[in-house]
Amino acid sequence: MPNQKNIYQQFLELLSEKTGQIFDANALAKFCSTISLTVAQNFWGEVAQISAALKFRLVTIWAQDLTTVFELNACLELEGKYLLLRTTIAALNPAIQSFTPYFPAADRLERHTHDMFGIFFSDHPDHRRWTKHQAWHEKIFPLCKNFPVSTMFATTTPPDNNYQFLSASGSGTCAIPVGPVHAGIIEPGHFRFQVAGEDIINLEERLGYLHKGIEKIAEGRDVFELLKLAARVSGDSTISHSWAAAMALENAVNLDISARANYIRAIMCESERIANHLGDFAAICNDVAYTFAYFQLMRLKELWLRLNKEVFGSRLLMDAIIPGGVKSDLMPNHLNLICDQIKYLRKELVDLYPIIEANTGLHDRLKNTGILTTDAAKKLGVLGFVGKASGLKFDVRHDAAYFPYNKCSVYIPTHKKGDVLARARVRAQEILISFDLIEKFIKQLPDGEIRHKWPVNTTAVEGIGIVEGWRGEIFTFVRIGSDGLIERFFPRDPSWFSWPALEKLIHGNIVPDFPVCNKSINGSYAGVDL
Repeated sequence: MPNQKNIYQQFLELLSEKTGQIFDANALAKFCSTISLTVAQNFWGEVAQISAALKFRLVTIWAQDLTTVFELNACLELEGKYLLLRTTIAALNPAIQSFTPYFPAADRLERHTHDMFGIFFSDHPDHRRWTKHQAWHEKIFPLCKNFPVSTMFATTTPPDNNYQFLSASGSGTCAIPVGPVHAGIIEPGHFRFQVAGEDIINLEERLGYLHKGIEKIAEGRDVFELLKLAARVSGDSTISHSWAAAMALENAVNLDISARANYIRAIMCESERIANHLGDFAAICNDVAYTFAYFQLMRLKELWLRLNKEVFGSRLLMDAIIPGGVKSDLMPNHLNLICDQIKYLRKELVDLYPIIEANTGLHDRLKNTGILTTDAAKKLGVLGFVGKASGLKFDVRHDAAYFPYNKCSVYIPTHKKGDVLARARVRAQEILISFDLIEKFIKQLPDGEIRHKWPVNTTAVEGIGIVEGWRGEIFTFVRIGSDGLIERFFPRDPSWFSWPALEKLIHGNIVPDFPVCNKSINGSYAGVDL
């Protein structure tokens, strides 16, 4: 692994050697919490190759229409340090080399970028539509500035029945289509299985059936309206997406919020983690008919959600974060309620976990099921509880700590097996860790204001926000125009990487194992269906 102290120097030296042009420290610039580098369009492929060789991790890719040109961005990470790469592409017949041959995690992000902007990634291995389906003509690109939002839903979208799924052939093989409409309340997603008997040969996903137009309808909003939109990117991650968006906005205008507001944000984010992990752990147990654990864990989740309602005014903590701070303060009686509830739930879980662990039927269904190897997780850029279950320890709260996590130690649980059981165990551990963190934050909670007045902005500015949501790292980019209104909003949910992981880990399993494998990942349909 390259030494982080000189990684940028190594990067520039290799880029100079590869391109024949001189790149030195003067080419680097500071951008929020990252180092940025602007390169020529024709060097984009070399940049990707060098980044992969130096073992950078791809964080995300996004573009924006600057009227006369497109700007393409790629954010990378290595040992907790972020690198922002930027280039411009002519708006007429835009084309550029792809990151996907070097970073498989770039696959769907680049396909989304093509669908929304028309940027053609010349050596991308898959040129099928990803986001647009059949909603617009193939030559119409909704995120271009000349595309009016009023035409987005002018007509009924024709069925996307010509999508070319991969196929398998041979004696005894067949395809099983599942979805996009499912029983229950989950969002639409199509899963195409290629099977031989019950053995799964291949799984391919087709998502994007409820494209919300979030990136487009963000344009022209003020910062307060944007945060309301950010809270609805994925309803189970309202705090983490709101915090990332607020952080991006505040970084853009250099606004330091109060320590008290940051502590309250962290308490809410850990609360969101607890609720979702309790629900997911319960659902995993339910999918293998262990109903005792399901009912007990869901009972505890319900108690926690009721606490959210009483303390923060919303079970899902909706709209609790605002630009410059938080919507409401924590009173002494609120803090006592939280501490009492943690004490009760911790005791319940300490008694419950050994009972769950001792259940041989649960182990029989979860152990060695849906294995995602460490190498596969690295290639796909998977983090959060999925990555930790496969031995990847990265957590923004620990490795790129932001306030107030940089004021305390955060224990990161990891397992190497990478199966459904490991993913359930990480969730179980993280619940208890979040209890500890909330108690620490309450003890450290300083006095002070909970919000600062939003400053008047007269120049175009940009910012990024990176937080550790309950699914993993959330990255948000914003651009604010000189009129103070949003020109570009791009939220990258961890599910961009966990959905492809599901396709990978299902190999070698049987069809009846798919529900629990899927539940163990629990990717957000909404998080990728912007």
